Amino acid sequence: MPAQAQNPVENLSSLKKETESEETPVVIRRESEKDLAVWSAPARPFKRRNREFYVTLIAISALVGLILFLIEGWLPVVLIVSLVFLFYVLSTVEPENIDYKITTKGVNIAGKKTPWEAMLRFWFTKRFDSELLVIEIFSIPGRLELVVTPQVKAKIKENLLKYLSEEETPPSFVDKAASWFSQKLPQ
Repeated sequence: MPAQAQNPVENLSSLKKETESEETPVVIRRESEKDLAVWSAPARPFKRRNREFYVTLIAISALVGLILFLIEGWLPVVLIVSLVFLFYVLSTVEPENIDYKITTKGVNIAGKKTPWEAMLRFWFTKRFDSELLVIEIFSIPGRLELVVTPQVKAKIKENLLKYLSEEETPPSFVDKAASWFSQKLPQ
């Protein structure tokens, strides 16, 4: 039999002595944060709606509100009215331009940082004639949606591929329902 296979305890002790003599201190260098891509764009996708859209929305909301009032009472009606009001405000007030940054430490949106460790994957999509960068994150709400300008899209993709994988997730039930409902309303 070979000499090494005779006594495993001796082999472990000799291996331990070799590794103890080779110990070197670990040096941790802190790197400064560097900007990889910087751009300014609206805070959210925006599309102005016409009068026909709001008339249809209010008619559908009133019908659903009446049905829910007869079944449940007034509380669901208050919820529907508040959601219609929120949608009206978001559709009439144009978003402000904010600064976006992709850095070596993560993504910075209007001064709020999200580290790379909190992100899973990214993909590009389009909504209301705006190009969007969607980053899936581990915390609530589950996604970051950043409006992207066409001039920096290639640079953003190149830098994100160093840290995240590009993979679009299939739409959830809520995404499918919202898409179906938006197709039924007039543009």
